[in-house]
Amino acid sequence: MRFDVVTLSPDLFEPLRQFGVIGRALRDGHIVLKTWNLRDFADPPHFRVDDRPYGGGPGMVLMAEPLWRAVEAVRGEAPAGAPVLYLSPQGRRLDQALVEELAAYPGLILVCGRYEGVDERWIESQADGELSVGDFVMTGGEIPALLVLDAVSRFVPGTVGDEQSLTQESFRGGLLEAPAYTRPAAWRGREVPEVLLGGHHEDIAAWRSTQGRVRTGRRRPDLLTPETGCDQDPLGKTKK
Repeated sequence: MRFDVVTLSPDLFEPLRQFGVIGRALRDGHIVLKTWNLRDFADPPHFRVDDRPYGGGPGMVLMAEPLWRAVEAVRGEAPAGAPVLYLSPQGRRLDQALVEELAAYPGLILVCGRYEGVDERWIESQADGELSVGDFVMTGGEIPALLVLDAVSRFVPGTVGDEQSLTQESFRGGLLEAPAYTRPAAWRGREVPEVLLGGHHEDIAAWRSTQGRVRTGRRRPDLLTPETGCDQDPLGKTKK
């Protein structure tokens, strides 16, 4: 899968190539990342990419023309069908279902905003959608783009060493993941649940399923549906 990122800060993406699971996937060619500096598509001599907003107000707005040129250049290299996605707090909120939806594309073109946003005419004419990573405002779209890249890349074959782990994690099936434990079996007076030590796979699976429902009810009751309903109320008290 290929990721193309239009940004004013391409250096922010370089550390990805050096560390962790994503770095290995980039080195092995499972995913491809190219950054495009927006200033390369602005007019000389000043290579300006922003201007004051019409109607007044604080801050600066990214101009439509440099963005248009940049995205047209990206489309010349990106896979056919790769959507243009603008990182914006006003966009569709990223969740696990959307991550998996995005992973089905051959590539993504991520456009990072700055300042007070971008000229609305560019969004109307060239963006296929807007993505938000939460109901808060950041100084730019680079960190949200990194988040999208990381989350989506995990579903590209070859990125995660044990792909079975993708089916046993939070938000799959609408629930949080069950608690996890490792050695030693006893630590500072706290014991690992006995069921996890017995080696009975069906009992372990049943325990994890129950714990996932209980944990979701305690921590994220908003995720529960009639199909995933849990045995405890949001405070963790057993229902009568």
